[in-house]
Amino acid sequence: MRPALAALHALPPNVRGSLWMLLATGVFSAMEATIKALGQGYAGGEGLHAFQIAFFRCIFGGLAILPFLLRNGRRAFYTKRIGGHLGRSAAGYAAMALSFYALTHLPLADATALSFTRPLFMVPLAVLFLAEAVRWRRWTATAVGFIGVLVMARPGAGTFEIAAGAAIVSAFFVAVVGVTIKKLAETEQPGAIIFYFGVFSSILAVGPALWVWRPPSPIEFLALALLGAAGSVAQYCTIRAYRIAEATAVDPMDYARLLFAALFGFMLFAELPNRWTLLGAAIIIASAFYIARREAQLRRDADDLPALPDREQRETKKQDGERR
Repeated sequence: MRPALAALHALPPNVRGSLWMLLATGVFSAMEATIKALGQGYAGGEGLHAFQIAFFRCIFGGLAILPFLLRNGRRAFYTKRIGGHLGRSAAGYAAMALSFYALTHLPLADATALSFTRPLFMVPLAVLFLAEAVRWRRWTATAVGFIGVLVMARPGAGTFEIAAGAAIVSAFFVAVVGVTIKKLAETEQPGAIIFYFGVFSSILAVGPALWVWRPPSPIEFLALALLGAAGSVAQYCTIRAYRIAEATAVDPMDYARLLFAALFGFMLFAELPNRWTLLGAAIIIASAFYIARREAQLRRDADDLPALPDREQRETKKQDGERR
């Protein structure tokens, strides 16, 4: 065991970070397969509604991280922006519930590919709420990505499903969560952001869950508990990946979720992605990857600016953004 750990630590940071991210994508994909199995009744019973699965995911996910937060004492729960946490939680719960609905009604590969539309929504949201300058290259990549969505969903071909719409709206809410967290992180501790999401999302999830409630079987209850624990493990692996390596090195590993989804879909549910799924997914991933690379390049360029007076530095960034 020790030689293996020593060999792992000897690897370059970007390689180690990529391995952590690959592990995170594997765990996330296993969670998605479990959600689909619970929703379709493979774990016993008639299947659980997405609202009920989301409720248990919020409860068990919060319980899984609570011991780590308690170690930091009261400061882990201190906040000056309770309204911001409530808004982030509402968007996060909406994203979760819609995503779970899509997972239980679409092939895994389709639902996963549509989830990659999140960066496409981040571009207009960053302009509206973060006052970021976005030039024609990223707007073009965003437009191309939505063409990929149309290829997959084919709304004019009589094949568009409500579940596909749910997956797309879920990606929008995930982007809203990303923007909200960026704003909250200016003043709030990470522990507080995690804690209040667990509390508020669980409260928000109660009503919809009671509306469709049925008692879960013992096997279903165990699977639901494992979902919460697995979510915490996947988040830990993701955090480790970003701490060790550059974002541009680890971000592409997230697209391995599509491969895992196709594998789980075939092995567990006899699903095979069709040519429209593959073509649309390729377009979405290519555009999302370009946007991520472009943003990383702009961040590096901004970090390389010399320490100029504030006004001069703002003008330099503005002119550089206009050229891009």
